[in-house]
Amino acid sequence: MTEQGAPARHPHPFAAVAHAGGLVLDVPEYQESFDRDHALCSEPMWKLERAQHFFEPDVASWRAMMDGDWERSMALTERMAAPLTEHFRHRFPVRRVRVVEFPISAYLQWELHVLATRARVGSPCRVVRAERVAALDPLPELVIFSPSLMYEVLYDTYGGCVGGRRITDRAVVEPCLRTVRYLFEAGEDVLGFHEREIVPLPPPLVTDEMRAALPAYAHRTEEFRV
Repeated sequence: MTEQGAPARHPHPFAAVAHAGGLVLDVPEYQESFDRDHALCSEPMWKLERAQHFFEPDVASWRAMMDGDWERSMALTERMAAPLTEHFRHRFPVRRVRVVEFPISAYLQWELHVLATRARVGSPCRVVRAERVAALDPLPELVIFSPSLMYEVLYDTYGGCVGGRRITDRAVVEPCLRTVRYLFEAGEDVLGFHEREIVPLPPPLVTDEMRAALPAYAHRTEEFRV
């Protein structure tokens, strides 16, 4: 664990995140800290996703997509509904803002099916076109628990999670939370977007470059994460 940075003044809330003081955690530390905070969470948490490519080796339906088996991927996605329903009986739902670029990436095509499934069982998501947030780029990947607690989720060049940064400076977190809430209200419900833009698409193309990175993400924990 290391301490990093100090808050600075910036032209918009998200720009302050990179310079905020925060505890940098590797993947096991991040997951342990996140789970501890999530268990204590007393209100819905908010998530901001900007990147168009992630690696999700712990999710069976993602691996099926990467294997080129889209039919199995979609069947496995449908099976996520039951455990998600049970999960949200005991935890507050996640309210997510998902930034979308066109053309839709293979990862995003898969994820939007997952997000539609999540929305149907009570975890709402709103879609925001990339051009709507261009003035805010580069956007961080954020999970916000309260006006004084959030994580910046950290990724490598392929989109594999390498840990997170726990930020508790209210002067940084609260403006980010307000802006994420605003983007959520301004966005389009994922269910309508999914039906119109995603359902008609042919199966995504998984490239050799995408598959070449797989050995580095070959673990199979099958752990459900929000």
